[in-house]
Amino acid sequence: MLKIPGYEDGPLVQGSAYLDDPLFWPVHLGSSLRGEDAQRAAFGADWDAAMELYRVLSSEREWPVFSVPLSSGHTILVVYRNIEGDRGVDYLIHHPAWSAAETLAVDDGHFMGPGMAWPELLSAARQPATGGVDDPDVRLLLLFPTLGDARLPDDAAVTLTTALAALTSIEEPVDVASMLLENQGQWTPARWSLANGVRINDGGHSYRNPSNAFALPEGRLREISNALDSRPATIRHTSGGNSQPEKLG
Repeated sequence: MLKIPGYEDGPLVQGSAYLDDPLFWPVHLGSSLRGEDAQRAAFGADWDAAMELYRVLSSEREWPVFSVPLSSGHTILVVYRNIEGDRGVDYLIHHPAWSAAETLAVDDGHFMGPGMAWPELLSAARQPATGGVDDPDVRLLLLFPTLGDARLPDDAAVTLTTALAALTSIEEPVDVASMLLENQGQWTPARWSLANGVRINDGGHSYRNPSNAFALPEGRLREISNALDSRPATIRHTSGGNSQPEKLG
């Protein structure tokens, strides 16, 4: 049984086998596919099969986990939290120096986020990996529900369309990519900025908005910001009151 430091003591299992199923993706991206038109475009005639897959993914007996390692040594963990009456998908980040994983975003009825800006999503998707999920398109779609960015680049739709075309059976990936970007997550798309080299946002439900009472500590915000940026950086692994600098490259 898998264990995540500081996380729910649930029946965590590797979920990588689901990634080869084209129907997994519209199910996973479901919270950004709001409205009949979006669901029809994403699921098509496969609605019943997709709902059956959702029931399997939501089984209380197994909580699928997907690992996205970063160049910094951190790992983003996508966890299907299958508690009866409290199901959702948790997006965590952890480093071996930390005593417990931190939450980037939560995709459920009590959503928390956003967890990433578009440049960070792209960086996390494209960072080289020696384990876990290593395909850039898979990483992009797997982490997409953490996105909440009010200022997207012009080529965002092209990038997302390419991933959808490669991994799904969606007939019109261009249309679905546009819908996904229009309905990023369950939160209002945030405005991101750099404050003393740390990427933060103004989202009222985000752990990465230092104005929120529940925001992550300053040291964690800096470390996470650097880890999600593929450029070499010197970051501090903070655990309790002490921290040690480590050169990343």
